[in-house]
Amino acid sequence: MNIAARELTRAGCETIVLSGMRAVCDWRGVVHFPDLDLLVVSDLHLEKGSSHARRGRLIPPYDTAATLLRLASVVDDYAPKTIISLGDSFHDGEGAARLPEPFRDSLIGMMKGRDWFWVAGNHDPDAPDDLPGETVQELAVGGLVFRHEPSKGHAEGEVAGHLHPCARIVQRSRSVRRRCFASDGLRLVMPAFGAFTGSLNVLDRAYKGMFRNGAPTAYMIGTGRVYPIAGSLLRPG
Repeated sequence: MNIAARELTRAGCETIVLSGMRAVCDWRGVVHFPDLDLLVVSDLHLEKGSSHARRGRLIPPYDTAATLLRLASVVDDYAPKTIISLGDSFHDGEGAARLPEPFRDSLIGMMKGRDWFWVAGNHDPDAPDDLPGETVQELAVGGLVFRHEPSKGHAEGEVAGHLHPCARIVQRSRSVRRRCFASDGLRLVMPAFGAFTGSLNVLDRAYKGMFRNGAPTAYMIGTGRVYPIAGSLLRPG
């Protein structure tokens, strides 16, 4: 990507301060920590389509291709030294073994020349089959802690996934619901990146007690832009 295109892409991002560290919330659903040269992506849920097919539920088998295509674009843009995949990278423990060869090659190509960490998730607790990178339960970097499931209560410096956050607002009688990054400046819960993933409103009881002042700021993902929305403007549903 040329310099002009890169500047245009990042113009739609939102830079926040997370426990004293700059974090760029990218509208494509990743977070970049420029001071650490670190890119974080969560809940890829690769091979979700094939996982459902094995259980007799037929859905279009295009999720892995779509997810990896979007991920490759992000990785090419930021060219980070380190990438953390924040758990549920595969939809089940055998997902990596089912990964078609072209997709496996694409993923390995993204990993080449950089440090790659697979954080264990509830869907994929073990190391992915026959793929490079290091599998960890959680990872501490630069005063931040990266784990799949958010811990209970307040947790300064925590970056987590798992809950697939989204937010809803109502303006001029029009309801808008979008995936989002959820943060109170101390912790960050990331949106799911995978093509077939659902979402859970940040006002749901699953988030209770996680953020200061009750509701977090929701950095809602629009088309080509991230929109910061104060917690007081959020609505359930």
